[in-house]
Amino acid sequence: MCIRDSGSADRVCVDTGTLLEHDEGMLVGSMARGLVFVHGETAESPYVASRPFRVNAGAVHAYVRTPDGGTKYLSELQSGDEVQVVDLEGNTREAIVGRVKIEQRPMFRIALETESGDRVETLLQNAETIKVASSEGRKAVTDLESGDEILLYYEDTARHFGEAVEESIIEK
Repeated sequence: MCIRDSGSADRVCVDTGTLLEHDEGMLVGSMARGLVFVHGETAESPYVASRPFRVNAGAVHAYVRTPDGGTKYLSELQSGDEVQVVDLEGNTREAIVGRVKIEQRPMFRIALETESGDRVETLLQNAETIKVASSEGRKAVTDLESGDEILLYYEDTARHFGEAVEESIIEK
């Protein structure tokens, strides 16, 4: 894994109409074939109160997984939409979006290499309250280091308008 400061970008918080459990979050990423598990803001923090209904999901261009197995851009989400919530065991459920909040924030670019050698990446906010599931447990993105392993949902398929397609698509 490689992590770098990326300057500012428009970041999306997804506030759900339901409370998230401590080990739940959403799958988000810049490339639909590889989505990073981002924890809900259920953990206590010295910086802000927990918000167990929120996932600070990433930049506006990123994908989020939907309950039907498709994807949507984070920027497309709005109140009333459904997103997929997943736990660390891979169990999923639906959650209704109550609000989407977009603000400019400093970001990290996180690039990962899969076991097959494929590269996937995403942009996540550079903040101590944003946590991913690492091989060491829940870890703030500000504590990630090159070489860390984080939980990734990977599928060897291309997507067009959120639907899996049988064609070759190059994402860089």
